[in-house]
Amino acid sequence: MASKLELLRTRHSMRERLIVALDVDDLNHAKELVRRLAGEVGMFKIGKQLFTHAGPQAVRLIQEVGGEIFLDLKFHDIPNTVAKAAVEATRMGVKMFNVHASGSLEMMRTTVKEVRRVCRQEKRRKPIMLAVTVLTSLNQDDLKRVGVDGRVAAQVVRLALLTKEAGMDGVVASPHEVADIREHCGRRFVIVTPGIRPLAAPRNDQQRVMTPAEAVKSGIDYIVVGRPIVEAKDPVAAARAMIAEMNPPAEKAILPSASC
Repeated sequence: MASKLELLRTRHSMRERLIVALDVDDLNHAKELVRRLAGEVGMFKIGKQLFTHAGPQAVRLIQEVGGEIFLDLKFHDIPNTVAKAAVEATRMGVKMFNVHASGSLEMMRTTVKEVRRVCRQEKRRKPIMLAVTVLTSLNQDDLKRVGVDGRVAAQVVRLALLTKEAGMDGVVASPHEVADIREHCGRRFVIVTPGIRPLAAPRNDQQRVMTPAEAVKSGIDYIVVGRPIVEAKDPVAAARAMIAEMNPPAEKAILPSASC
């Protein structure tokens, strides 16, 4: 039977792997959530809604209470534009940001090159750089309608390999493609996954979902959870319940790191 210390260590490692999505349109609401959850979860995701509403102020607010940030703006533009945006994200001190892998190999390579240059020259921490493969809200029919005739899993692997070739640290992908990504990209390749729902929670607009326990068992590094925590009557209790569901017996998590 695991000792109390081992259980505490495992719980801590699971906490570090939980990212709460602050998908809200009110900075005061976001501030209250961060204040309550800062000691309970590993990171906070700032997406398009909150960033459009509050901009870098939202980032600073989380940093002031010691929270780490996943800047989820999914940059997708010409290489130079994306690279410059990524540099500014790096200067803001975010722990993680993402681009769209479909933006091209050159776009991702240029981003990696510029971020590494700024880290060296300005002595900044290098963020974990991710690329989005196929959104978890999309299914096979959705891909076909935009001109992708292959299977979802095949498209995810194709984009993951492109991301790795570009020198980025990992991908954002559905939990159902993790095994294929691991097979082709290796254990050190970071996988961040939305589309995680507790057993009793509705799917909302996510199509390819998985429970927290299934996600951890499959080999995911970080999970992103929004509405089941943010919209709960007691967000702290919801976060703790999520971590309890993530916690596999007699297993220890290994957190990945991004090297400069």
